[in-house]
Amino acid sequence: MAENKTKATDASVDEYIASRGNTQQQADCRELTKLMKRVTGKPPKMWGPSIVGFDSYRYTYESGHSGEAPVAAFAIRGKDIVAYLTCEEVTRDKLLERLGKHRMGKGCLYFRKLSDLDVSVLEELVVESAKYVKRRYGA
Repeated sequence: MAENKTKATDASVDEYIASRGNTQQQADCRELTKLMKRVTGKPPKMWGPSIVGFDSYRYTYESGHSGEAPVAAFAIRGKDIVAYLTCEEVTRDKLLERLGKHRMGKGCLYFRKLSDLDVSVLEELVVESAKYVKRRYGA
């Protein structure tokens, strides 16, 4: 069975943020770090070379594949900041209606800058995502 490529590392979160994106993205990522740390109660940790994660959980799929992943996470991807969220779809969709300017993939919330979003709604999304992960995986 293939091993996960994205694992927690000892790399510096501050160095990652400082080395990526523009000044606005760096400031937004520092704010996002505070938000996710507040929600999870855990300090940030690098996962692989480009994901900032908070807390962790173990999962096992029906296929037998298992691994570890962060409960909450974000990354700088080109012009976008991506927050990784796993929520109940109904809850997620209701919150996304109030969030502001964003794009949503299956589990990825893309936005250009925090000022485009209602940060209190973003925090609710992170809270709901963390609750969902803990309920589903017993984290």
